[in-house]
Amino acid sequence: MSSGPHGKAFSGRVGWGGSPALVVIDMVRAYTEQGGPFLLPEPAPAIAATAELVEAARSAGHPVCWTVVKYAAGMADGGLFARKVPALAAFAEDAEGDWGAIAPPLRPRRGEPVVVKQYASAFFGTSLASTLHALGVDTVVLAGFSTSGCVRASATDALCHGLRPQVVRQACADRSPQLHEANLADLDAKYADVAELEEALTRLA
Repeated sequence: MSSGPHGKAFSGRVGWGGSPALVVIDMVRAYTEQGGPFLLPEPAPAIAATAELVEAARSAGHPVCWTVVKYAAGMADGGLFARKVPALAAFAEDAEGDWGAIAPPLRPRRGEPVVVKQYASAFFGTSLASTLHALGVDTVVLAGFSTSGCVRASATDALCHGLRPQVVRQACADRSPQLHEANLADLDAKYADVAELEEALTRLA
């Protein structure tokens, strides 16, 4: 993407390192199925793009990590986030439905870490950064839901952890195209590189 109206102040690239991992963020039924508390208008294209990324990463032997949201019964570990977003109660252990399950046809393979989180970022209060650093990863390819929420927070924290965030445009989605595009533009300006699907597939291969 171009640097836009801000010129050289926001024109940098973090680029790709030599050891990428794919992180699939909260691609769960709550966002994809009718009745889900966070149902997106068009999740299918992002799911399909992510399936391509997963296959490419697996074929090349790159790590694939997943995140899901889960709370204790009664939401004791929901903190102020659950107060701000009451619908997060759908991810509690005693909630009806299985809204926190990975959305089909996506499915983690045995041996692929599934990180359980309570907040937006995949890195906050989790083992993800330690896991990726121990694997020698220097670049995180990010896909998931939603662009303005958990993807954005995870990309920002990836940068803070010394990892090169590459957010794949076609593998994320949000409540509206406008939110999706606005957040991608701002991420690309300040915290991550926004990559096209074909570029990401090529790099992973």
